[in-house]
Amino acid sequence: MPIVDAPVDYRRAWPVFYSPAGHDTRYAYAQEPLNSGFPHARARSPHTSTCSTADNEMGFMNNHYLDLSTPPALPARGMRIIPLGGLGEIGRNMTVFEHKGKLLIIDCGVLFPEDNQPGINVILPDFTAIRDRLQDIEAIVLTHGHEDHIGAVPYLLKERGDIPVIGSKLTLAFLAAKLQEHRLSQNFIEVKEGERRTVGQFDLEFIAVNHSIPDGLAIAIRTEAGLVLATGDFKMDQFPLDKRLTDLGAFARLAEEGVDLFMTDSTNAEVPGFTTAEKDIGPAIDTVFRTSPRRIIVSSFASHVHRIQQVIDAAVKHNRKVAFVGRSMVRNMGIASELGYLNIPKGLLVDMKALERMKDDKVVLICTGSQGEPMAALSRMANREHVIKIGEGDTVLLASSLIPGNENSIYRVINGLIRWGANVVHKGNAKVHVSGHASAGELVYCYNIVKPVNVMPIHGEWRHLTANADLATATGVPAENVIVVEDGVVVDLIDGHAKVTGRVVADYIFVDGMTVGGASTAAMEDRRKLAEDGTITILGILNAKTGTLSEPVEFLARGFVHDDEWVKGATKVIDEAMKAANRIKIVDGAELEDLFTQSVSRWMNRKYRRSPVITSVVVDA
Repeated sequence: MPIVDAPVDYRRAWPVFYSPAGHDTRYAYAQEPLNSGFPHARARSPHTSTCSTADNEMGFMNNHYLDLSTPPALPARGMRIIPLGGLGEIGRNMTVFEHKGKLLIIDCGVLFPEDNQPGINVILPDFTAIRDRLQDIEAIVLTHGHEDHIGAVPYLLKERGDIPVIGSKLTLAFLAAKLQEHRLSQNFIEVKEGERRTVGQFDLEFIAVNHSIPDGLAIAIRTEAGLVLATGDFKMDQFPLDKRLTDLGAFARLAEEGVDLFMTDSTNAEVPGFTTAEKDIGPAIDTVFRTSPRRIIVSSFASHVHRIQQVIDAAVKHNRKVAFVGRSMVRNMGIASELGYLNIPKGLLVDMKALERMKDDKVVLICTGSQGEPMAALSRMANREHVIKIGEGDTVLLASSLIPGNENSIYRVINGLIRWGANVVHKGNAKVHVSGHASAGELVYCYNIVKPVNVMPIHGEWRHLTANADLATATGVPAENVIVVEDGVVVDLIDGHAKVTGRVVADYIFVDGMTVGGASTAAMEDRRKLAEDGTITILGILNAKTGTLSEPVEFLARGFVHDDEWVKGATKVIDEAMKAANRIKIVDGAELEDLFTQSVSRWMNRKYRRSPVITSVVVDA
């Protein structure tokens, strides 16, 4: 029988549940996506919490809320939810909960930079909204140990070092290694699934969920304002490698209690059906090991313990030795092995020196760099900058997903590896990766179990959040109770109703080398201009007495085509600018610098359709 009893408009709705005669119930999609576009921003008054049909024909709250002001004071009976990262992007996950003047933080992760953010190491959540309330923070709760959920914790602890951090054993172990690098002390509280713990104003319950890393937790938050269930990243693998299932029984038990707000992972909400089980990629990995004539280089996330275990098992089966390459890979796999999450048979691991003396068909290297990170081991191999030189007959296995935004970097690495003769096996040409996130069928299953009053999709880009919202409404959650928001938009849960009440600052905070927050969006624009159009420096020597230049200006160009033609044209522009300056009696060097820069910039854009970064320097003779 159909899962959804409510009438469905098959011309508009893409989640369609049907049970043809003689077939199992399956998950299917119509051709036209539901609410495939976004409504144009419409003028709204501050603190608005309703969404008209004109704003969004689907009815659920889906607006950029650009004109919202600072939220009002939170009523004593209410709970405030402030997403500072993870909504509208893949990464930088961080959500702040407020109740009775106290704060609880779930996750504090980083976002990895894209090609248009040159020179940036990682991107942090913006702590501005809570910086003057650091003493009100009861704890940081971590759902699992991936960088996009724990990577920014050290930066927050540098602002208040004694904040308790709550998480599972493996998650805290990964974080402990990071804190040691940052020379920070620990204040950890280790928990397990099934535990319940009161932290200040918050009653927390920890629920097992399955993900691409062991020890994942969903968090149930009970306060006088109601019950919130936040899934973290999860899926519903029925055959997990560690035998640890997502605890749907706990979800159902919470449903009986009444879930006032369901905050659920949106990453795979666009993907139909159910996510493939981890064990199903075993045959593809085995094929790679069976058919590779020389070395096998496996690239994966440094925290993907399940995938590394599969590679290790294949190495044992095919009589190959294994070496970990890359600081984070060596560190994390050492931690996972010590804690019993990774089973490495004695004698399997060897160091790089021993590996160099072995036959190529007995070697497996496990390294980082599956996302094309420029400084990771695999990228340096592709660029011939690593001690490991890729050669003809080597096989490179990319055993991770392709994070949106990293496509160009990843394919650049693949092309580099193939250039040196490697056979590159990746998700696009073999079944060597499965996602760690619930697909649409699993999300629908959860909605039908949890029966939430309100829904707030989390963890994903706008398309993912909106697709998740569509699933919620398709299962019967009232459209007005489904809220799609972005980072910084404040949602209050009061008397069982969730509504948007304001907005706080949630900018990107760039980590540039050892500098945090120094690089701005404007700096990123300058770096892009430098990369695309180069830079020109204009040097002029001013005779302050006559108001003229003592000699013709000089041009120093880097990254911009230097020929006589443009120099002559730019010199003419400067001469005309000087004439204009003399007419209005400008003899100040700083004013002339601005005049030269603006005049030449306009001319360059008009003449060459280029916008190099132009710096003018005028000195007195």
